[in-house]
Amino acid sequence: MKRINILDSTLRDGSHAMSHKYTTEQMAMLAEQIDSTGVDFIEFGHGNGVGGSSIQYGFGAATDEEYMKAVRPKVKNAKLAIITLPGIGTRYDLKMAKENGITVARFATQMSECDIARQHIGMAKEMGLIPWAVLPLAKFLSVEETLRYAQISEKFGAEVIYLLDGGGSALPEEVYERIFTLQKHIDVPLGFHAHNNMQLAVANTLAAIDAGATYVDTCIKGFGAGAGNCPVEPLLLALDRKGYRTNVDMYKAMDVGDEYLKPLMPRPMELTSDQIMLGYGVYSSFILFARRAAAKFGVDTRDIIKEIGLRGCTEGQEQICIQVAYELAQKKKAAQNP
Repeated sequence: MKRINILDSTLRDGSHAMSHKYTTEQMAMLAEQIDSTGVDFIEFGHGNGVGGSSIQYGFGAATDEEYMKAVRPKVKNAKLAIITLPGIGTRYDLKMAKENGITVARFATQMSECDIARQHIGMAKEMGLIPWAVLPLAKFLSVEETLRYAQISEKFGAEVIYLLDGGGSALPEEVYERIFTLQKHIDVPLGFHAHNNMQLAVANTLAAIDAGATYVDTCIKGFGAGAGNCPVEPLLLALDRKGYRTNVDMYKAMDVGDEYLKPLMPRPMELTSDQIMLGYGVYSSFILFARRAAAKFGVDTRDIIKEIGLRGCTEGQEQICIQVAYELAQKKKAAQNP
């Protein structure tokens, strides 16, 4: 019976859904409760990772170090994890993380730019952190190209390699094919991070596990960017039915969601029309930026997201929503006044 490692990202990906406004008290309280469910890892902090609090991504309610100092004393069992975008997070952030009890440092790059994480992975190892590589599923990259970049990340020293479906646009067969191919050629464990914009997060996560992944990301109630992440509760039920083992107590996860997380959620993780449009391959982090731009310029959020998907924009380019909204508004005006 295969053992599946669960990383909970309610306190990091869920930060997007909170507009990065978790207080240190809220994060500490939730970290303690999530730890009690038996998850193997807890990832926390700003939604865009350490160093992400900025005018570009949105300012957090607290600094990275303040979050670390609040969370560390509350977590007794799970290993703590952070995520870093090379070019945003620095060696100083990694040093701070190590000093505050972080075990795992995850490095997220564009798949075809995985080489920019080489120094970060090396520095993490030197500091005693465990480096993982997180590679977004680029729908325009073939299975063979995906394998090549995963092998590069393994060569750099990544100890777990993740495929990330940041836009929730992958289909289960696409996930299965890539993970299955990777596990035949990669020696380190594989992981998968799903988003739920086409309501396929659980199905895609199961496909990854069936194909050979042993690490997966989840959130309590799926609380994350866009339409959310893979919700841990139904995933645990499905894993139990399929004969996979985890260390997570399903009832406890349900109770934590109902009693502690739900009262803090600004909105339920329901599927909205604009979230469905993220299935065009747009990162879930774009949704709030697109909504604000649509309101400012009087255009349809769905049109903004579709255009961004067609342009192939990626994480870190969320501010382009303003430009796209402006261009759509100009076209709308021109059509009304020929």
